[in-house]
Amino acid sequence: MPTTIIDGHEIQVDAEGFMTELEEWSEPLAKSLAHQIGLELTDEHWKAIRFLRSDYREQGETATLRRISVVGGIPTKELFALFPQKPAKKLAYVAGLPKPHGCV
Repeated sequence: MPTTIIDGHEIQVDAEGFMTELEEWSEPLAKSLAHQIGLELTDEHWKAIRFLRSDYREQGETATLRRISVVGGIPTKELFALFPQKPAKKLAYVAGLPKPHGCV
C-alpha cells in the first residue's frame, strides 16, 4: 500500500490517495485534507463528515450521495454546495474513507 505524509504523519492510502486505515483519521487531519482540496470546514461540513464516518462503521462501505441525503438528512443540493463538483468523492476523502462505489 502506498503512503503519504500529511501534517507530519505517515498515512496509508490507495492509488487514488484515499485513506485505507480508518484509525489513522482524526479531525485535525480532516482539516488538512480539506485544505488540500480547497475547502474550509464549517459546522455543516462536519455534520456530513460525522454522518459518513458513523454510517461507514455501521454499513461497512462508504455511503452514496443518495444515502447521505435520505438517511443523513442532508439535501443533495447542500452537499454540492459544501463539496463542489464531486461531493461524494470529496466528502469521502476528507472523512478518511474509501471512495464510494460508483464514483469515477
